Amino acid sequence: MILNISKNIYQQISNHLIDAYPNEGAGFLLGYTKNHNRTVRMILALVNEWETKEQTNRYKISAKAYMNAEDVAEQKGLDLIGVFHSHPDSPANPSEYDREFALPWWSYLIISINNNKVDHAKCWVLDDDRNQFIEEIFNIVN
Repeated sequence: MILNISKNIYQQISNHLIDAYPNEGAGFLLGYTKNHNRTVRMILALVNEWETKEQTNRYKISAKAYMNAEDVAEQKGLDLIGVFHSHPDSPANPSEYDREFALPWWSYLIISINNNKVDHAKCWVLDDDRNQFIEEIFNIVN
């Protein structure tokens, strides 16, 4: 699977995650899947719902936010295809916490934010047996 994101949407994601720094920021990726390509058409930036002391190393998305994302996707004729979130001052590799709460059919875009700037990004998909993440190719396109 390959995840395609426009420069504009990638910038929206980056801005949201920089604004959340030094806490983790997160949001949903909405788009469609065709063949082995996922294309992000819009995002839903979210507020990290963890208590303040936990926000620097994890994010929390409520069931209400998830249901809202499903509704928005349906209204727009899109699918909920993944989640993006930041790792403040840490590599863009999934944590055990990320694995524990991930769904195998979504793309997980993780962006490392260091000193309030985007450092690097990686995309991941959880394997079907939920034991490990596999790095997914992602392209930033015009």
